[in-house]
Amino acid sequence: MHDGPLLLVSDHVGGSVHVLTVPDGVEVHRLTGRHLSEHAGFLALPRGRAACVDDRRGELLVLDPFGRELVEAAVPVAVPAEHLACDPSGRWAAVTTGLGKNSEPWSDVLTVVDLATGDAARVRTRAGEPGVTVLGGGAPLAVLRHREPGALAVHRFADLLDAPPGCPPVTPHTHLPLPDDGHGDAQDPYSGRVFAATGEGVRRARREGDALVPEPAIPWGSPARGWYLRLDPRRRTLWSTLRGGPADPLRWPEWTNQAWRHDLQTDRTTVTELGPGLVFRLALAKDHTAFTRIHPDGDELILLDADAAVHRTPLPPMDGAPRRGGTPWEGVQRRAVAASPGTDWVAVTRGGHGEVHVFYARTACEAAHLKLSTPLHHGGHAMLRTRHDGAQGDPVGR
Repeated sequence: MHDGPLLLVSDHVGGSVHVLTVPDGVEVHRLTGRHLSEHAGFLALPRGRAACVDDRRGELLVLDPFGRELVEAAVPVAVPAEHLACDPSGRWAAVTTGLGKNSEPWSDVLTVVDLATGDAARVRTRAGEPGVTVLGGGAPLAVLRHREPGALAVHRFADLLDAPPGCPPVTPHTHLPLPDDGHGDAQDPYSGRVFAATGEGVRRARREGDALVPEPAIPWGSPARGWYLRLDPRRRTLWSTLRGGPADPLRWPEWTNQAWRHDLQTDRTTVTELGPGLVFRLALAKDHTAFTRIHPDGDELILLDADAAVHRTPLPPMDGAPRRGGTPWEGVQRRAVAASPGTDWVAVTRGGHGEVHVFYARTACEAAHLKLSTPLHHGGHAMLRTRHDGAQGDPVGR
């Protein structure tokens, strides 16, 4: 057993999961034949554990990287997994289904799981790409974020678990209207609020009983918008990356990017310029927020400290990286970034090369260069944990 920071790295195309010590890169666990859903990501659970979905086998996996055996539990769920979330206690989990390799929405199946007992149920909701949060502060509620028409649909978790076999259709207990372009979900367990990113800003609502009460939206404070939301549980702040510029994905090198930070305690928003190109997911270290920026003129790791000061470190180029005149999504290599609120280490993958670069956030310097036995197609996916880092305070898969 290991008590230091551990890095989980998934090659979802190649079908492997590696658990490495940080920063030295000693492999302590490996899974093969497991194709994790990169979109649903890793969900932080209490005691340093994590949940994820094997999209090929159709299983929700509970992983304990600090234990003697990596796989603690495996529960059948509907796939392809789109989003994954649990309630703040880490017991009640929900998995939505999305497009997978299809061009149009086709699946309306939602799976809910009691991780304490392994009990699970599947129901039908609405075809699409729904986001999900699971609220505590009483009997758990599953809140689905739908698009076109947009809505926050509230379901009593117990009703879903009690559904009969056969994937019956279910009707929300209640719902709130939402703009049709919602994309990005978060919740603040401390206040019982749920958040959804939309073009007009971040919609928010608070739980009252078994319903949601809408509150004023949080403006982006920029002509751009965020497509991703993440909660920093240590500082109770919301984070996103605002993307602006031309809508044409072939012009992605011209996209603008800004780090968006909203303090939930002071209601103050800060926007910081990151530079042009492709910036998407972010990672939260102890005192820094980490982004990667991909651009034909050079990639970089960007670290923002508590004062919003920007520290930039060049990253080696990737063979097969997005190019001018092509899109940044199809058939190209990308990067995953991982950090833990319990440590100053930050890990960045180099897609197609099977490499992980480990940085010390306080100096923005590379401390280790790890080589895996898998190419890490499309950048793979990664999560960094310490046993008691509190990352489970953000109960949405990332």
